[in-house]
Amino acid sequence: MNKNIVYSVFSSFTPMKTKKEIVKDWITRYTGVEIESFGEFILLTNFQKYVEEFANHNGVEVSGKEKNMPSATFENITIINFGMGSPNAATVMDLLFSIKPKAVLFLGKCGGLKKRINIGDFVLPIGAIRGEGTSNDYFPIEVPAMPSFSLQRAISSALKYQKIDYWTGTVFTTNRRVWEFDNKFKNYLKKVRAYSIDMETATLFTVGFHNRIPIGALLLVTDQPMIPDGVKTHVKDDVNSNLFDKKHLLIGIESLKQIINNEDTVRHLKF
Repeated sequence: MNKNIVYSVFSSFTPMKTKKEIVKDWITRYTGVEIESFGEFILLTNFQKYVEEFANHNGVEVSGKEKNMPSATFENITIINFGMGSPNAATVMDLLFSIKPKAVLFLGKCGGLKKRINIGDFVLPIGAIRGEGTSNDYFPIEVPAMPSFSLQRAISSALKYQKIDYWTGTVFTTNRRVWEFDNKFKNYLKKVRAYSIDMETATLFTVGFHNRIPIGALLLVTDQPMIPDGVKTHVKDDVNSNLFDKKHLLIGIESLKQIINNEDTVRHLKF
């Protein structure tokens, strides 16, 4: 292709000057899905297995397998694998600004920081500690990272209906993936008295609040990183995934269905 043709093609595009214009274009760029094809209720995950399981469970296809954020949609629910870490968490919440979903639920995995928390337990966070840094680009550090109360209540109801116990408390969100050897950092975690640790929840809550998107989270405990025997290995991770992942996903689906069927509002403030 010669330079004149390239220049002609690019000069015909309308410049994107606003956030709304950018994310409306980028959500398809990242997912491979046209904006009108998304459901009004969103499940977020870090794991492609969850997207595949959702698709198999509902008899639908996975979209955008070759893209950064594969997804699947059934009825009014779309599940998206946005990848790992707080920058990706911020990106997906900014992209979702283009469709303004009625509710977003993060099905994340976390490390349990208390001796009484076991692998396979669920944590329903009532808040998150912003230790990741990414959220600082959206709000001053004094602004707490909090979920939508009504959405967390729906998750609680779904868990109780299935007679599943869960923990509530704060989750510490960090950008550090490898810290299990660092005793100084572990002592700091004890001081802040968080129940669990992950890499996305605080960012999702903060950027969701910034974009006026109701968001909640249900975290599955998959390791106990405060003790050497509890550090996750690939063998342990495979075992835990086979035992707990499907239950985690089905609870998430049931929680959103409860919101949909009851036609509840999940906004924790009047935006």
